[in-house]
Amino acid sequence: MPAVPRRPLLALALAAAGGLAGGCDASGPRGTIRLATGPEGGPYAVFGSRLADEVHRAHGELTVRVLTTAASVENLRMLDDGRADVAPALADSAADAAAGRGAFRRRVPVAALARLYLNYLHLVVPADSAIYEPAQLAGRTVSLGAAGSGTSVTAGRVLDAAGVRSVRDARRGLGESVAALRGGAVAAFFWSGGAPTQAITALARELPVRLIPLGDLAPRLRRAHGPVYESVAIPAGAYGHGGPTATVGTPSYLVCRAGLGDDIARAVTEVLFERRDRLPVPDAPGSRLDERYAIGTGTVPLHPGSAAYYRSVHG
Repeated sequence: MPAVPRRPLLALALAAAGGLAGGCDASGPRGTIRLATGPEGGPYAVFGSRLADEVHRAHGELTVRVLTTAASVENLRMLDDGRADVAPALADSAADAAAGRGAFRRRVPVAALARLYLNYLHLVVPADSAIYEPAQLAGRTVSLGAAGSGTSVTAGRVLDAAGVRSVRDARRGLGESVAALRGGAVAAFFWSGGAPTQAITALARELPVRLIPLGDLAPRLRRAHGPVYESVAIPAGAYGHGGPTATVGTPSYLVCRAGLGDDIARAVTEVLFERRDRLPVPDAPGSRLDERYAIGTGTVPLHPGSAAYYRSVHG
């Protein structure tokens, strides 16, 4: 795709957000933020816990309650029904929520604070497996990710794009998937995250693994579901294998209730970038928080408070 100049894109995004918030009052934002994250020990939970600490350090009158969840889909449902205020979510699940499709029966009033980082879809099998392409998963037991996770949404779409309709679906989180592959309970598992992902690196020390290429499916996913899917590659040597593995990339967004106060949205966005070096993000190409890409949240509109922050930084 041709490069898009960042400054015009920023201007358009800020204009679309409308009604930009003014500066916070002298006392700063105050109150309690409920931050839905992901499974305990997972990347969203680790990121959310650190973000909560940094928000409170920067704004002493703001308290952040971290909530453990199944991740993206559950997080978005919690924003919808008022159980949470802020949450990370995979871009495809967030776009579904904003449009009221897929796992969401109606539109969810959701806004974006930032695009955080890029996730890499892994399809992991033992190194000696007879599986070399997604079509060979037919009839086998495969972990598509935990129920309510963004990984399960992306994995299901990948199987559809590959024409696979008959897998025995095991809904397991990353830790359970690793254990199931090690024990032979599943033939393969999907995971969307950084590259390398620590849990898969640890697995590869005990059980040599191989990644199934998925890169040729990205154009089909874009045609069917929109531009949130990218053609990317898991770097060579990430899990002991040779060359890079072409796969599907999906950004993570930090999203919030559309009705979240402008001052709180702006404060959280400011912390994201002013304290980015203290926030754990996956160690992979395109993973680092970057204002140049932060406003690229597709069909999920920027929150006015976040737009105000970006305008104050970029003019």
